[in-house]
Amino acid sequence: MSKRTATELLTPVTTEGQPFAKASGSGSKRENAAPDEMGEFEDAWEDEIESDEEVIDAEATEDADGMDVDEEVLPAIEESDEPPPAPDTFIPGRHKLEPGETLEPDDSVYIMRHNMKVTWPCLSFDVLRDNLGDERQRYPATSYIAAGTQAPNAKDNELMVYKLSSLHKTQKDGDDSDSEDGNDEDEDEHLDEDPIVEYRSIPHVGGVNRVRAQPLPPSSQLPPVSQPYHVASWAETGKVHIWDVRTLIESLDVPGYSVDKKRAHTPVYTVNSHGRAEGFAMDWAATGSSLRLLTGDVHSKIYLTTSSPSGFSTNSQAFTSHTSSVEDLQWSPADMTVFASCSADQSVMIWDIRTKGRQSAGAIDSAHDSDVNVISWCRSTAYLLLSGGDEGGIKVWDLRNIKKRGSAEPSPAPVASFSWHKAPITSIEWHPTEDGIFAASGADDQVTMWDLGVEPDDDEMGGIDETQDSDMPPQIMFIHQGQTDIKELHWHPQIPGAIISTAADGFNIFKTISV
Repeated sequence: MSKRTATELLTPVTTEGQPFAKASGSGSKRENAAPDEMGEFEDAWEDEIESDEEVIDAEATEDADGMDVDEEVLPAIEESDEPPPAPDTFIPGRHKLEPGETLEPDDSVYIMRHNMKVTWPCLSFDVLRDNLGDERQRYPATSYIAAGTQAPNAKDNELMVYKLSSLHKTQKDGDDSDSEDGNDEDEDEHLDEDPIVEYRSIPHVGGVNRVRAQPLPPSSQLPPVSQPYHVASWAETGKVHIWDVRTLIESLDVPGYSVDKKRAHTPVYTVNSHGRAEGFAMDWAATGSSLRLLTGDVHSKIYLTTSSPSGFSTNSQAFTSHTSSVEDLQWSPADMTVFASCSADQSVMIWDIRTKGRQSAGAIDSAHDSDVNVISWCRSTAYLLLSGGDEGGIKVWDLRNIKKRGSAEPSPAPVASFSWHKAPITSIEWHPTEDGIFAASGADDQVTMWDLGVEPDDDEMGGIDETQDSDMPPQIMFIHQGQTDIKELHWHPQIPGAIISTAADGFNIFKTISV
């Protein structure tokens, strides 16, 4: 079985909040003055009237000039121009929370940060493309995602389509609403609004291990509602279902739109080739008018499903070079017949679907010292591949140096290697447009953002001791914390710099000042 089973996620996350306590209105009231008398004057600040004894004591403390004399001279209070000490920044591996201590986010480093609680945890999700445009910078923002649940009973699971709207900018202390840019003033009007969560669901038998949405070209619109928009789900039952979620999105956008349940709740196609073996690895590719879907299971088999005008079909012959569970799959961004895979057999393999025999074309043996959990292929620099291992390591590979199958040459060394995370890497993904930037999540409850373009300067930093595990690599731009048992993250392809992550306690969507 794969190490990333969902049985640990079967405790529901509550969504109930506690209201603020209200002030009591049961205080005593003053009696009204008699009609023929003047009522007593009451000081608004409730000062007490001095008694005769207090007046005598006060006169006794005056000197001959009528000046008050202090019985005890207190030292003068010196004003300090030094600002109060800033709160400590918690760095994993360097600091440790003491009993009773909790982490609080520093909103000054977030442009946007929101949390979404869910009834059942979601092990996987994908961002759905929308018609709101690319390179969006204005707020409040809107995002659509598809996610699958991990309910304790197989029949209680669902494939969810969420619409997250009114995602306003993070309100910071000292914000000045006066701005020379009128757009900023319009955005500030929404700072106090609560985010809105709307959703539609599809009944799903079995927990959902992985969710992937059909790729759409950049700057393209959603297909018309009469055409399908496909989302695939890897079920723990061993089946891979392909759904059409286009009408669900339409119902979230158009008030009163009636969903055709027969179209939405019935799979367009089901991959049965894996038998009863479940899996986690899955990835789509689009080649003109056709679609290709790869699925890998815990028995080391990879199957290819393709679309045609008559529908979907799965090739009966599997790709079989791995010797253990296939953990992740990625199509090449440059060649739609080439894909990469990683496995619990500690290897990363490159395949070409045109090769006879369904054997890998090249491999990186012992890519990590443990299971290789996730990979990501760089879109802008197509020869770079990221991998994340069960030991917490992250490695960058130059695929131009990969050895061909059957070659006696040793496996290439990684271009870069990082060991910041102290638990298995659960997700990793290159930035969709920024070359050299990627994000990773780990079972140590961290989401880290990296910039490979940063190089340490030993002279300026006073030397670097690589033996100290707690030293932060200079390539780390940001560490996001606060979630428990983080499973997957994705950059939003239409909101630059925004990241969405899912964990046992729900979703986070945030954008930092770093990217």
